[in-house]
Amino acid sequence: MNDQHDHGALGDTEYTEFMELAAEEGFDVEDVEGAIEEAGHGPLPVLAVVGRPNVGKSTLVNRIIGRREAVVEDKPGVTRDRVTYEAEWAGRRFKVVDTGGWEQDVLGIDASVAAQAEYAIEAADAVVFVVDATVGATDTDEAVVKLLRRAGKPVVLAANKVDGPSAEADASMLWSLGLGEPFPVSALHGRGTGDLLDEVLKALPEAPEQTFGAAVGGPRRIALIGRPNVGKSSLLNKVAGEERVVVNEVAGTTRDPVDELIVLGGTTWKFVDTAGIRKKVHLQEGADYYASLRTAAAVEKAEVAVVLIDTTESISVQDQRIITMAVEAGRALVIAYNKWDELDEERRYYLEREIETEMQQVAWAPRVNVSARTGRHMDRLVPAIETALAGWETRVPTGRLNAFLGELVAAHPHPIRGGKQPRILFGTQAGTKPPRFVLFASGFLEHGYRRFVERRLREEFGFEGTPIHISVRVREKRGRKK
Repeated sequence: MNDQHDHGALGDTEYTEFMELAAEEGFDVEDVEGAIEEAGHGPLPVLAVVGRPNVGKSTLVNRIIGRREAVVEDKPGVTRDRVTYEAEWAGRRFKVVDTGGWEQDVLGIDASVAAQAEYAIEAADAVVFVVDATVGATDTDEAVVKLLRRAGKPVVLAANKVDGPSAEADASMLWSLGLGEPFPVSALHGRGTGDLLDEVLKALPEAPEQTFGAAVGGPRRIALIGRPNVGKSSLLNKVAGEERVVVNEVAGTTRDPVDELIVLGGTTWKFVDTAGIRKKVHLQEGADYYASLRTAAAVEKAEVAVVLIDTTESISVQDQRIITMAVEAGRALVIAYNKWDELDEERRYYLEREIETEMQQVAWAPRVNVSARTGRHMDRLVPAIETALAGWETRVPTGRLNAFLGELVAAHPHPIRGGKQPRILFGTQAGTKPPRFVLFASGFLEHGYRRFVERRLREEFGFEGTPIHISVRVREKRGRKK
């Protein structure tokens, strides 16, 4: 790694001044640099872990993310909400997509493994392909290899269940897959996972290929997401109208739907497809899992997520889950309430109450009431998207931020806890897309106070339509410099 520190979004002069301020307040310079670097990172590269059922994918994901988060159960088909996790190895951070969520042999194991792998590979910058070394390469494995070849993404081959030297020979048999060197690991015992991860870091780009924003001159990317049957396809068709520009058929994508370039309000936008699940998967059980995998893939590729909600039904846990997915991925957010024209007075009244209670955590997201069927209010969609993207890219200069923080702390000090009163000493915005702040404090800031700070930041600087990340660094105990 180079020794140059990444200043995040801070310019050189701003950075120098900020570091002086930090030193005066008695903060460790390296700690401050580290905090800015961590908060200043752009989108993280994505690693997908794919393979047949029961080869130990989830166990390996747990190893990689270093905590038991990916629910390993012996019951096949355990559906989980989360499909992406953050991980770090040798000082580099990346995201992991776990495809171990749904493994039922309903439409034939080949088809389901292929469909999972396909979505995951699409979202990923690199792939770990897990094969059970004790079983050797099966036909299903061969089918996945074909998919991987076609996708052209870098692949690291993990030969799992190699618990000792005797099984090493089994692993070397997997050279036959033609994916290069098999890395013998035991996900269960952690054997060999370090070497595997070193190889993964070589395969992953420093930052994902997709550079966000208009710098590249490409159209801005929108993911239209929502529960199945909420009207995403009809919205897309209505939006496209006759102005469908290009449907780009990329060679090697075996999905029927594709990303669409659509002109709206004089600007070309790229709608990243999430339209329903492949026609072949006529199954209820796996459908939710595929939907979430697919949604995750779309959100990873997009800059702004438009979440479509069916107003004729109550706002569901699934709706909230989809919103959370977009927020956790740090994307700009617009919420479109569909079928608004079908509501009677009573339903409209209850819906407003639901929105107040259920959607409180994203009250900052622009809201549009639309009808995909009639095209009502579609013209409001673009301004809402533009507002959200502007909020997502907003950056507050450090001087202005600290003036604001000073006033805030003076007017609303943190409650006294245990005889001490923690104070926010200063802060900086280290990144955008979404806005990421680092606050430096004299003591631990409790959750409620952080939320209050976020609310005030929004009131002061806008940030409409974007999640905000706030991390807090507390000064180590040491002689105070006055």
